[in-house]
Amino acid sequence: MRRDYFDLTVEGVDEGAGSRSPPLVRIDFHGPEELLRERLSGGESDDIIVETDGDDLLTADEIDVAFRLREPLDEADDPKGVVGVTNRYTGDFVLELNETATDVLPFIHAARDATDDGDARYRVEIDVDGERLVAYDKDTFLVYDHEGNLLRSESLIPSGVEL
Repeated sequence: MRRDYFDLTVEGVDEGAGSRSPPLVRIDFHGPEELLRERLSGGESDDIIVETDGDDLLTADEIDVAFRLREPLDEADDPKGVVGVTNRYTGDFVLELNETATDVLPFIHAARDATDDGDARYRVEIDVDGERLVAYDKDTFLVYDHEGNLLRSESLIPSGVEL
């Protein structure tokens, strides 16, 4: 699936430290809907938030969200990277899109700032041409450097989780 099929927008990042609502990342897909549905199919749990036409779409517990840098974080003004949503059980990519660290890292910081208990949360909504296909509430967002090493200080990792 081509990365240019996707547009990413975020909300709740610039609302200040007083805001306690989780930030939102909206991914809008502008390609063949059946291709995205196929990639999002296969979930059997019922903790999906939005489901359409009775499809068995992957649930929040069945996907992982990550950002991997393509260049060193400290060497570029606006390091480029790739946001990926993967099937947790197969490792298959559901979708990938190009983003920069200056777009992704403030989102992660906003998720941390929106909680008092230390367990950050955020919401992912995936739309097809503006129509909601699925929405997930997540608490993990892993960030990897350009060599594939986990950047724990930049990632959202719930308390009690060992990686």
